[in-house]
Amino acid sequence: MAPSDKKRLPQVPESLLKKRKQNAEARAKKAKAAILDKKAMRAKRSVIFKRAEKYVKEYRNKEKDEIRLSREAKKHGNFYVPEQPKLAFVTRIRGINGVHPKPRKVMQLFRLRQINNGVFVKLNKATLHMLRIAEPFISWGYPNLKSVRELVYKRGYGKIDNRRTALTDNAIIEQKLSKFGIICMEDLIHEIFTVGPNFKQASHFLWPFK
Repeated sequence: MAPSDKKRLPQVPESLLKKRKQNAEARAKKAKAAILDKKAMRAKRSVIFKRAEKYVKEYRNKEKDEIRLSREAKKHGNFYVPEQPKLAFVTRIRGINGVHPKPRKVMQLFRLRQINNGVFVKLNKATLHMLRIAEPFISWGYPNLKSVRELVYKRGYGKIDNRRTALTDNAIIEQKLSKFGIICMEDLIHEIFTVGPNFKQASHFLWPFK
């Protein structure tokens, strides 16, 4: 058989080779991104865990200080007067049909649009005055850490694009509040309970409780 009669292997079109190369590069890029995402998630989990530990220590130290100051006052025949509460939980208990505009306006400002809606409120001279105006239509008290945590974890919803969204993932909180240093549930609880510098943003992120 003459050499010219040998079968030649079919040539792969250049466009197909280029496509294969692009696909291989895309797969490599995707794999690298997945590794980086995994590392970032691990780092974020570590940050969240450390913050939670720090908050637990802070809460315990505050509780110990309260007990110590109370014992010292008792020992010297005095009464320990704790600092004035800074946080209230306010619930609407009545409708406002045919009601004076002032209580109605207060309800709107507190975002209490329906009966049994509840919100966290920072206590100061102005808000205490507003609470007195709306008193016949609301019930309110001072929540402890356990109450705040249970409300946020069990009944908490966030406001995302004006929609009531379940807080099923820390990413939901991070998306809206990361610029205020709030990236997880424990950050949110801490900001609310301690009435931190970004309380307004944190409390308004939370949809009124039902």
